[in-house]
Amino acid sequence: MNKDQVAGKIDRAVGKVEQSVGESVGSKKLANKGVVNQAKGAVQETWGDAKDAAKQIHESHKQAASEKAEQRRENVSQSVDDTKAKAKVKIEEFKERHSA
Repeated sequence: MNKDQVAGKIDRAVGKVEQSVGESVGSKKLANKGVVNQAKGAVQETWGDAKDAAKQIHESHKQAASEKAEQRRENVSQSVDDTKAKAKVKIEEFKERHSA
């Protein structure tokens, strides 16, 4: 949980308390302030959720790129080994044909 999510939850909770107290004591100003703080908290929490989602997507793409690079290295390494083996066979065939 990031700081925006935490701050948003706190603002929402404080706003609910303010609204409830305002309604209980008959203070429309305090009740309205509570509603405003709830809205402000919801926006900030949503912003935090969006930042968290973006971070998760970034990490996912980073991991996928790393895995793809690793697979390419393995493919190149295997290709080098295959080419070396083929060359060795050709060399042995050449030596057999010309050693008599």
